[in-house]
Amino acid sequence: MWTYEKRLQYPVNIKTTNPKLAMVIISQFGGPDGELAASQRYLSQRYAMPYRNVAGLLTDIGTEELAHMEIVCAIVHQLTRNLTAEQIEGTPFANYYVDHTLGLWPQAAGGVPFSATVFQSKGDPITDLTEDMAAEQKARTTYDNILRLVHDSDVCDPIRFLREREIVHFQRFGEGLRTVQDHLDSKNYYAINPAFDK
Repeated sequence: MWTYEKRLQYPVNIKTTNPKLAMVIISQFGGPDGELAASQRYLSQRYAMPYRNVAGLLTDIGTEELAHMEIVCAIVHQLTRNLTAEQIEGTPFANYYVDHTLGLWPQAAGGVPFSATVFQSKGDPITDLTEDMAAEQKARTTYDNILRLVHDSDVCDPIRFLREREIVHFQRFGEGLRTVQDHLDSKNYYAINPAFDK
């Protein structure tokens, strides 16, 4: 189904380790608005999408989110690569280290483990695409927050790239929503969704 190129979508070349920053960045791996949640949301929603071109959009963006997860994991790995327990002690990364050493494990910056409860798949095209647009905005806000806290240009550069992609995804999901709305016959839509008035 895919051709996998063994390179990151955007290069990550961090020269200086920093476990404190790693604990901030890891939220975009396993946090509620992170790349793992986004990939699973879109790749799950595509099956119930009745319009092939919009299902294709969900597949395209869902697989790109997997590539973004790789970038985030590369950042966290490079920020913690070869650190000793002594270098980690006293940093926010210390609690993570107790459970996972330097392995990558999906969790939010606050330590909450990844859960499928952070993403929705309702099976209604309008609901799902509206959820997707909101998810992209929440991810953009998280990247904005990271950029407010992180000042290392080696880390900020790929984070800015990821932030830009959230904006593009938001726009693409908006196009998908317009496509769905154009295809729906309003009488049929409201007939199967009686809670809404015309």
